[in-house]
Amino acid sequence: MTDTSNTRPAEGEAQASRPSRLHRLMRYLPVIAPVLLWAVPCWVLLYGGQQWPPAVTVVGTTVFVLGLAGMPLAMMRGHGRRQQDRAAIIGDILLGTSWVLFTWSVLLGVLLRLVLTVAGVGEGQDRARIVTWAVLGVAAVLLAWGYAEARRVPRVRRLDVRLPRLGAGLDGLRVALITDTHYGPLDRARWSERVCETVNTLEADLVCHTGDIADGTAERRRAQAVPLGTVRATHARVYVTGNHEYYSEAQGWVDLMDELGWEPLRNRHLLLERGGDTLVVAGVDDVTAESSGLEGHRAHLAGALHGADPELPVLLLAHQPKFVDRAAAEGIDLQLSGHTHGGQIWPFHHLVRIDQPALAGLSRHGARTLLYTSRGTGFWGPPFRVFAPSEITLLVLRSPQAPTTP
Repeated sequence: MTDTSNTRPAEGEAQASRPSRLHRLMRYLPVIAPVLLWAVPCWVLLYGGQQWPPAVTVVGTTVFVLGLAGMPLAMMRGHGRRQQDRAAIIGDILLGTSWVLFTWSVLLGVLLRLVLTVAGVGEGQDRARIVTWAVLGVAAVLLAWGYAEARRVPRVRRLDVRLPRLGAGLDGLRVALITDTHYGPLDRARWSERVCETVNTLEADLVCHTGDIADGTAERRRAQAVPLGTVRATHARVYVTGNHEYYSEAQGWVDLMDELGWEPLRNRHLLLERGGDTLVVAGVDDVTAESSGLEGHRAHLAGALHGADPELPVLLLAHQPKFVDRAAAEGIDLQLSGHTHGGQIWPFHHLVRIDQPALAGLSRHGARTLLYTSRGTGFWGPPFRVFAPSEITLLVLRSPQAPTTP
């Protein structure tokens, strides 16, 4: 567990400048990113001194130009107003492929060439061609492995979480967490069934879904989401919205989860009682809800805790880790979040950390609040996970008041 209570910027100027720089970058990102993602690998693999035969250079350049032109077009047709699943699949695969090629073109294009030069291996052309084949080989292996990682049923990650205010009667409470299932263009109905079967083997007291159920409306992705109705819990199944619900008629997802037997915790709470002790289980809408224009949708922690005994421990569901600042200010005991995907495709996690205080795992914020950030159960967009495995999480809550076994 890491303590991040003293790692966040303390100066108001630093906090203000970081979002402004990020916003300026994001404004030009849709134009700059595709060019960099395709132009850099093209140069490293074809024009970095390899002196390929003209036919190889022409064919290779044509492939990169088609990728540069086709990826934005497919992404717009797939994820824009038209919502064409086939176009989305093509665009997502091209995005993931170009990201991996870009990353390893930069790393191997510099490091491997330097090593080969220092070691005196070959002439300039030989070294350039070794770099090309190394980049293509590494990229192919990572994409194949990353695809298998993205499509498999996640492994279960188990950990004990000690909450100082948790009553002895709640010691050993089993909380299963799934999040960011992102049902989408690739039909994963069978995958969804197997995920739910795995969750049921955990015999959880409480099962939580912290949002980003799908990309698309509830009506469109219903078949993939229906298996969620088979999930079993001793006490309750609870759900909060993620930012992607607000791209796809969020109220429809709230209604469908309610229909499937889950409790949508839209700025409210329920009480979980066991052994004479009580845990407040609260949830808030995603922080993007208010800008969605949907009436009544917003992240309202005070509303979620209204009427709850302030002396009771609180488990809070909030889709994005950055909500932990508000949670810590209110003395929440444990916040469960997703959203980050653990970066999904390395080294994208460096960009995620610009926006979020935690990437994955358990971290401490302030004097009392713990945050658990899941790497997510599914994947968004590119069907690849590289050095960021998906997970189904089982958290076993521990009370300091519980009697120790002799």
